[in-house]
Amino acid sequence: MIKHLRSAADLDAATATLILDTAAEMAALSGREVKKLPALRGRTVVNLFYEDSTRTRISFEAAAKRLSADVINFSAKGSSVSKGESLKDTALTLQAMGADAVVIRHWASGAPHRLANWVDGSVVNAGDGTHEHPTQALLDAYTMRSRLGRLDGLRVAIVGDVLHSRVARSNVLLLTTLGAQVTVVGPPTLIPLDVAAALSEKTQVSFDLDAVLPDSDVVMMLRVQTERMQDSYFPSAREYSRRYGLDVSRLAKMPEHAIVMHPGPMNRGMEIAPEVADSPRSTIVEQVANGVSVRMAVLYLLLGGK
Repeated sequence: MIKHLRSAADLDAATATLILDTAAEMAALSGREVKKLPALRGRTVVNLFYEDSTRTRISFEAAAKRLSADVINFSAKGSSVSKGESLKDTALTLQAMGADAVVIRHWASGAPHRLANWVDGSVVNAGDGTHEHPTQALLDAYTMRSRLGRLDGLRVAIVGDVLHSRVARSNVLLLTTLGAQVTVVGPPTLIPLDVAAALSEKTQVSFDLDAVLPDSDVVMMLRVQTERMQDSYFPSAREYSRRYGLDVSRLAKMPEHAIVMHPGPMNRGMEIAPEVADSPRSTIVEQVANGVSVRMAVLYLLLGGK
């Protein structure tokens, strides 16, 4: 098993499958009356978050606590970071405290890779800038496999703001490793200029959502990340929704077995209609629940579980 999970590229097919299979076992155990396992008793997991987060931070905290680890939640706001402390000095402080694993979310792409040079424990990337979010890709893959029974050969459309999406990058890397056929869809301004180099040589590109929907087993909608946009990437929110929003009429164009995904948080009414987000074909709530099981599996395996 690998020591760190900094990128979906760290995972080969066998390791990724091991994590997904272990997550399935964790999910089965979570149905018990007593959900806690003693697997990581005596271990310390630090959640080091430099960006705001709801789902990911709470999910990692729940995962570590269900494995009986001691959890330290660190927020940049109200800490020495606000006084100018560097990531390296914060890392050395965590190292001195004996952290066995550090889960980091940071605004700078590449921060988890730097952190891994400064601590002895395992480093888990919980999102770095516009770079990657590997545990989100794992929970998405787990959800697809749970709903559709397989990953190999699945046709997955990832739609929207691909340019700024760390979720899209990690999903492309992981899903193609596991045999899925991925198409990224969006306006030309929100697709990386060289998708083959920036994402994966196995990825296709389309600017026409309506043409892709009938052949897709999975449609993953991405949030438009206006907070990362310095320029105008499309004429208006209304125009974006008209061209790339998933509404009820577009849902009807998808195969009957196809599912709808979204990593959250959602802009309801922009990239996805409320009726679609709340439909039986939506896995959005499942993704949140599956995130705990997948992150339990990641922590368990990184810290020596068998």
